Amino acid sequence: MCAKFQTMKKVLLVEDDPSINNNIKEMLLEEDLLVDVAFDGNIAEKFLKKSTYDCVILDINLPGKNGYDVCKSFRLYNNHTPVIMLTAFNELEDKVQGYDSGADDYLTKPFFMRELSLRVNSLLKRTKQTPGKNQESEILTADDIVIELNNAKVSRAGKEITLTPREYQILLTLIQRKGDLVSKKELINSIWGNIVNANTNTIEVYINFLRKKIDIPFNKHNIKTKIGFGYYFDEDGN
Repeated sequence: MCAKFQTMKKVLLVEDDPSINNNIKEMLLEEDLLVDVAFDGNIAEKFLKKSTYDCVILDINLPGKNGYDVCKSFRLYNNHTPVIMLTAFNELEDKVQGYDSGADDYLTKPFFMRELSLRVNSLLKRTKQTPGKNQESEILTADDIVIELNNAKVSRAGKEITLTPREYQILLTLIQRKGDLVSKKELINSIWGNIVNANTNTIEVYINFLRKKIDIPFNKHNIKTKIGFGYYFDEDGN
């Protein structure tokens, strides 16, 4: 019993609607996950600074401090724990703001609990697959970009670049394909898995963010688009 407890993943659930909060909590408990709950942004920040979580489910419209601001603050000191944002809005601008705040995924209300479960487990699985710090360091390079695979650190021209887990996964996929085209559908399947409603607009948003972090500040153009086909990483960068 003790051994099982030690291996259980821990989730922070931040949702101010008591009914939704309870329904999500029950679903997570059924998945054998440990769950802490918060009902406003200020309390959520205290939980995040006090404890370590494997995933955060974060509503946007919260009393005290909204989800965007909570996520931005969290990303100042934690860039690896995945965050799923929940919202009643379905506008692309809201999703862009959520991703720009550091979220890894975005789910619009109302949603099926099964869909949320799939998304949480997908994030937990990919976090679990990240090599541990005690493993031998492995380096991947492309142009002047250096990726430390054992700790998911990315730097360019000697300057460390902070990426969200999803941004990192997309960059890694493009670089590992060594200039081959990667379709939007391939990126969705490789990063989100078989999750319903992950769409091409999401990939476009992430590619835009990546370019702003990886290419534009360094006067490079490595991440390229072939309209109608997908994306590829061009080592020449011109």
